Amino acid sequence: MTQEPTQADTDGLAEASESPQAEKDPWSDPRLPWEGKPRRVDIACWAAITLSGLYYFAILPFRASLVGTHPIVLVLLNGSTEGIVSTAAFARVNHGTLAWVLLASIPGLMKFDLIFWWAGRLWGERIVHVFAGQKERSRRRAERFVVRVHRWGRWFTWPAVIVAPFLPFPSAIIYGVAGWTGMRLVTFLILDAIGSLAWAGMLAGLGYELGHRAVTVAQEVSRYGLWVTIAIVVLVVLGQMRGVRTQR
Repeated sequence: MTQEPTQADTDGLAEASESPQAEKDPWSDPRLPWEGKPRRVDIACWAAITLSGLYYFAILPFRASLVGTHPIVLVLLNGSTEGIVSTAAFARVNHGTLAWVLLASIPGLMKFDLIFWWAGRLWGERIVHVFAGQKERSRRRAERFVVRVHRWGRWFTWPAVIVAPFLPFPSAIIYGVAGWTGMRLVTFLILDAIGSLAWAGMLAGLGYELGHRAVTVAQEVSRYGLWVTIAIVVLVVLGQMRGVRTQR
């Protein structure tokens, strides 16, 4: 004789089927670098990364005007390619020295690198997947990258930190890996400084060789700085909109 389920049994089954949804962790998002509820240190590091991105947007309107008038200030603020080239070109026509270009490049290029090293120390290899993005192709590349890091260890991370400014992808990934793999802070800063000086030296050599021609171009850019800035902002906005559409 088959016994029909009671109302209590039906309610119990309903609660059991709904429990996974009710117990789902609201913090379990693959786009976040931590697992579970974030600690204060997680929030602080994530906020620092966010503020570093906002910083670059904040100084964006000033880049075009500074490149032909006060390029050394642009190098200090941003460590930008055009700023280093322009400052070295001005040095060629007796406005400053190459030594000042290199000295200004160190804080300009390295100012936020420590944050990404810290992120790698906090969150491990998850930081690679966060920086790589959520696209399937990017995830596969990130997985292969993580395998190589595990296989080669410091034979990979030490040279990678030095050549990071020359690589065609965000240096933040390399700096995060340095923190994840346990590279000491002093070691990281020394290797980062070597790489930054090498990159700045290459750009400064280019600017010094161009000399007066680069100065003329920089001054023209500054003269039409407002329009150049508007064009840059439009390109950035279009790029962000395209990225959002691609993710959808």
